[in-house]
Amino acid sequence: MNTVQAGELPSAALLNKYRQAGAFTDCYFVDVPHRISQAEYVEAFYTTPLFKVERCLLALFVRRHSSDLQARQLANGELDHFAAWRVEGRTVDQLLLCDFVGKTRSWLMSVAVEVGGARHTRLYFGSAVVPKRSGDSQEKAAFGFAFHALSGFHAVYSRALLRAARSRINDAVMR
Repeated sequence: MNTVQAGELPSAALLNKYRQAGAFTDCYFVDVPHRISQAEYVEAFYTTPLFKVERCLLALFVRRHSSDLQARQLANGELDHFAAWRVEGRTVDQLLLCDFVGKTRSWLMSVAVEVGGARHTRLYFGSAVVPKRSGDSQEKAAFGFAFHALSGFHAVYSRALLRAARSRINDAVMR
């Protein structure tokens, strides 16, 4: 399976607690035809040319600078803050980041899978958007205009980020 697909969150996903609490969550995945570590995946994801554009915008508009070295340190568990995010959760095969205002989460997971008798790695990427709530705990959660206006872009961008990470990983393996 070489194409990015939308799917359900795996049962062990760190992002599940937000889905269960009523947040919007999504999940995309793609398989790469070799075994890679979670650290390799995280570093590849955050150092793609596409993600560097986002990093540049974060530096420009919210003064949250980051570098490829910091992406590597994040990937290796040596850093708990990266660009506009802080580490909220980390396991051997997952990374959950929270943005600096606490409204969104980004999640990466890598899992060894067998496809057609060959060893592959399934790369997951997902997000959570925490809804706005009033003081009344009985009131239904609301997501606001920006969420609805940007949801189509977010889906396209999420797939593009995962494709870019897959390409970066495949290029590194071919060297």
